[in-house]
Amino acid sequence: MTRTRLVLVVLAAVGLGWTTTACADGSSTPDLAGAEATAAADHLYRIPAGTGNRLDRGERVEIIPAELEVRVGEVIRIVNDDDRGHVIGAFYVGAGETLSQRFSSPGELSGECTVHPSGSFTLTVRA
Repeated sequence: MTRTRLVLVVLAAVGLGWTTTACADGSSTPDLAGAEATAAADHLYRIPAGTGNRLDRGERVEIIPAELEVRVGEVIRIVNDDDRGHVIGAFYVGAGETLSQRFSSPGELSGECTVHPSGSFTLTVRA
């Protein structure tokens, strides 16, 4: 069974190197509102089973772009079919879990990404 879970962890708590950046309108971190699992996704990404094993073998894995721009009100959904959890910027999606996230204000989040060759992910939310 797939459970929906969102885990936001700040730099001080975990030390993963996440940062927030101020936007032109003066906001820094976008407001987040969990999206219902039935909400239509504007941006849908699926982490296939075996992704962790591919990474262990040194394969280049590019599932999510290094930079993603979304609009306030849009929903991003990340379905993790892998047997291990993955970090995507400020988000953690556990093994077999789905993250559904709606953004309610402009801002920017950036951090580590285990499913992009650059190892980083920046999400910009525009009005």
